[in-house]
This record gives sequence, C-alpha cells and structure tokens, in this order.
Amino acid sequence: MTTGMTTAPRRRSPARTFLPLAIAAWLILEIWLLTVVADAAGGLAVAALLAGGIVLGAVVIKRAGRRAFKNLASTFQQAQQGQQPAPQQPGQGNGLTMLAGLLLMLPGLISDVAGLVLLLPPVRAWIGRRASRSLERKMASAPAGSFGDAFQQARIHYPDGKVVQGEVVREERPGRQDGPDVAYRPPLTP
Repeated sequence: MTTGMTTAPRRRSPARTFLPLAIAAWLILEIWLLTVVADAAGGLAVAALLAGGIVLGAVVIKRAGRRAFKNLASTFQQAQQGQQPAPQQPGQGNGLTMLAGLLLMLPGLISDVAGLVLLLPPVRAWIGRRASRSLERKMASAPAGSFGDAFQQARIHYPDGKVVQGEVVREERPGRQDGPDVAYRPPLTP
C-alpha cells in the first residue's frame, strides 16, 4: 500500500545542527569572561555588574511594556473613533526593546553588551527590517495551503485599503422584517 509519503530520510538543517553547539560555546565564553573579570576586578565587581544588568534589564522591560500598553490603548481609541490606525514601521515596536532588556537580565557580559547594542534605535530598526524581510520571504516561498500561505492571504493589500473579501450572512427570523431589502439573495461567489 502506498501512502504518497517518501521514505527518504529528511535532511537536518544546518541551524538545527549548529544551534546547540553555538549556545554551548556562548555559555562557556560567558563563564570564562566572568572569571577573567573576577580575577582582574574582584568578585564584588562581578556581582555588582550582574546586579546592575538585572536592574537595568528590568527597567527596560517595564518601560517597553508600558509603551506597548499605551500604544494598544491609543489604537483602540482610534478604532472606536472610526480612524484608521497608522501602520508601524519594522523595528519601531517594543519586541526588540524587550529582547534587549532580557539580554541585559541574563547573567554574562556578552549578553549585556548585546542588550546595550540592541537598545540603540538604528540597530533596532536595522534588525527589524531584516526580520520583516526574512519573514516576508519565508511566507512568499511557503507552499499553497500551508500556515505561511494563510498569513499571505490575510495580508493582501488593496489600493484604498478598505476592501475586504467575504460574504455577509444574515439570519432569517420569522416575523417582521425591517428595511427595504427583505428578499432572499444568494451568497456572492468569486
């Protein structure tokens, strides 16, 4: 009996092969750098650096969360007033800022430097643009009927931005019908 599936083994992607090795190397490097700093400046200095990173990371995450909540509230207000919310540019959101705070909170000097660099607006914008382009490429190359294809269909843009494909389903209630359009209409099909 044939099921239509190939029996050839799937090839493992290079990212799945090297990601665990890269994480292990990063952890070893972090520990080694902390011991070097502890030898040079003392254990109290290392403890102060780690505590400062945790506090700074918490402050960054808290501010980004407040800003995200404020943006969400203003978007809801604009939607209630019938205004179209302005689209956000890649890298202008709070996700990368929260990632920077998380990197600052992780113990280690390399993660602290990466978090501080990620706090710079040009770096955040550049990473946001790259991530957006990468996601767009992945969605465009996804086969039909996949999860990526669903996202691509949801993001179809029209010239005026107000046209949405769909059909209206009205419940037929017995009794009084209001309005000029009381006759049955078949659903629209493309």
